[in-house]
Amino acid sequence: MKSISLYVDKDTCLTRLHPFAKMFYILAAVSAPLIGGALWIYGLFLAISLCLLISGKIIRKVFPLIAFSFTIIITIFLIHGLFNQENQKVLFHLGPLAFYEEGLLYAARIGLNILNMLLAFATFVLTTKPADLVDDLEQAGFSPRFGYMISSVFQIIPQMMGTMNTIMDAQRSRGMETEGSLFVRAKAFIPLISPVVSSSLINTRERAIALEVRGFDSKNKKTFLREHKLAGKDKTFMLLMALLIAGSIVWRVLTWL
Repeated sequence: MKSISLYVDKDTCLTRLHPFAKMFYILAAVSAPLIGGALWIYGLFLAISLCLLISGKIIRKVFPLIAFSFTIIITIFLIHGLFNQENQKVLFHLGPLAFYEEGLLYAARIGLNILNMLLAFATFVLTTKPADLVDDLEQAGFSPRFGYMISSVFQIIPQMMGTMNTIMDAQRSRGMETEGSLFVRAKAFIPLISPVVSSSLINTRERAIALEVRGFDSKNKKTFLREHKLAGKDKTFMLLMALLIAGSIVWRVLTWL
């Protein structure tokens, strides 16, 4: 059966790391640079994320995400480098355009923050099996409804992409043109998107029926096939992340003094 999640099973140390430890890494990667405020802290967590992705053998899966984010980041640099209200010191000229140091530094913070969050979430999403995450959340005392909500978030994008590809193949077999000029793509949009939406609604209803059959609303205490507790390596990893957060707080305090 084909997987409908973004999880990639490479059987690496990153894959075997407890989901809670990877969630704590996201917290550290997002909060520490914002607390510390220094560009080098963003760079540090970008380097850590890249090392984790390389060790998890999933770096190639992230390349399209990075390429897409660069289109947004370049736009941010253009807007703030040219038109930021704090602009005063001209850094360089590009033809008739003057780029300012203040705007470029501001854009650098935004761009690094975007990349940092994307890579941090990628280390979690690509190496965490949704079913294991749901079990771990329920074992920790969270509601099954919360676990189902998290699982649905993981699955909705790949599921809709798979449905879209199936519908596109079906429409092409009927002679519909789905590739070519912008006008051709726009004309094919409604015949493609309508079945995707209706299919998603049908899948939601079928999933709700399947959950009821499996006793989703049962009040009896659930049992689990395996108990996945935090191991020593997980606690050590979380401790290192906590130290990085504490270090960013110390750095911020020192810069205020």
